[in-house]
Amino acid sequence: MMNVWGLAVRGMIAFLLLGMSALSASGEAAQPNVLFLICDDLNCDLGCYGHPLVQTPNLDGLAARGVRFANAHCQFPLCGPSRASFMTGMYPAQTLVRRNAVYVREHTPNVVTLPQMFRRAGYQAARIGKIYHYNVPKHIGTGGHDDPYSWNFTINPRGRDVDDEPLIFSLRPNSFGGTLSWLAAEGTDAEQTDGIAATETIRLLQQYAQTNQSFFLAVGLYRPHTPYVAPKKYFDMYPLESIRVPQVPAGYLATLPKPAQTSVRRKKEQLDLADDLARRAIQAYYASITFADAQLGRILEALEQTGLSENTIVLFTSDHGYHMGEHGHWQKTTLFGNATHVPLIMAGPGVPASGKAAQTPAEMVDFYPTLAELCGLEPPRQVAGKSLVPALKDPAVAVRDGALTQYANGYSLRTAGYRYTEWGDAGTLGAELYDCRRDAAELSNLAGSEEHAEIQQRLATQLRRRVQEANQPPAGVKQLRFDDVRRVPR
Repeated sequence: MMNVWGLAVRGMIAFLLLGMSALSASGEAAQPNVLFLICDDLNCDLGCYGHPLVQTPNLDGLAARGVRFANAHCQFPLCGPSRASFMTGMYPAQTLVRRNAVYVREHTPNVVTLPQMFRRAGYQAARIGKIYHYNVPKHIGTGGHDDPYSWNFTINPRGRDVDDEPLIFSLRPNSFGGTLSWLAAEGTDAEQTDGIAATETIRLLQQYAQTNQSFFLAVGLYRPHTPYVAPKKYFDMYPLESIRVPQVPAGYLATLPKPAQTSVRRKKEQLDLADDLARRAIQAYYASITFADAQLGRILEALEQTGLSENTIVLFTSDHGYHMGEHGHWQKTTLFGNATHVPLIMAGPGVPASGKAAQTPAEMVDFYPTLAELCGLEPPRQVAGKSLVPALKDPAVAVRDGALTQYANGYSLRTAGYRYTEWGDAGTLGAELYDCRRDAAELSNLAGSEEHAEIQQRLATQLRRRVQEANQPPAGVKQLRFDDVRRVPR
């Protein structure tokens, strides 16, 4: 039996080795790693955001050891433009990406992307799954509209969900990506594309733990993007009788400006769904969320088991919000909170306010300068976002006075208490004003009322200033202004 002295020596050696693993070759404290986790088309229907039904124990656990941003919003409620925006730290009017199927360098050939900044600092930048835009499910297993300059290497998982496409129900037969569609799948989590992504991520984390290589690892899950595919056990967690279908007040549509009406009525096959069909769509969406949460849980568990969690910043988010029947609309592309509001959770070194909720308005362009500051890096001049580090240290701090979102010919500003939207130049095509403290669902348009004239004028001034700033040419980045380019400039 080892004596007390031997135990003490072994303990001291273990302590020293643990300390050495957090040091760089120069003897200085190692810069933090980054694990960037993102789901596709995920709104804030999560347990940690107060949803009464959806089960997300792993994301709830991440929020309990980090900071959850309660008022974070995308800059464009569509996959491609949003991803190009937060991956460059620039607004859509600066990236010039306002539709899908556009490579980020088609309009900004010399832009420095977020992972590119980390590569230049000596990190290994890796991508698993969807980070830039992909057509889903058509591009699963391919590079999609990826940016090869961003990464040292990439992994494109492909699972049985692709092979099971003939089994998927869709409102438009054989049309999945932009249409409500779903499948309660046979088989295991590990066979699905996102299950494979989790397995590959775990393997990579184990490798990093052995090599001590600094890393920026971005993992993009495909769910809950349509088609809502998850193993059947996740569907069973949400009995149809427990599902609530959002209702729209009579005469509601007439209270909206014409462009807003168009945004919520644009998908004709998804209007006025029968109650049973609506319940099944919501059930499938919830099932896909819980399935995705389970895969994230596997990744976060591996981060703990490898010992990497102590020096790894975790950022979890989605690319935009999502309607599930609210305002009579399904999916994205509106300027309501359902489509703009994104989950944002951060944990790890530099995030001391564990379990707290930050109330400050936040934007996805803020990811870039926040991660740069946490890792001691200098972001390029192009970055338009603001660092959220002050709110990570003190969740009561207001980093911004509002979050800006653009869609079509409209701009919207979400402040701490209000949402104000203008369509057309300076609101020439109509305006919307919602008191979100009393009307969280944004169903009562107060624009034009005498009682709210003062607040509307103040928010209009604030919004127009923000729009002007978001349209400034990005510093140091060449903009190529053309609308129909298919090749990346060299």
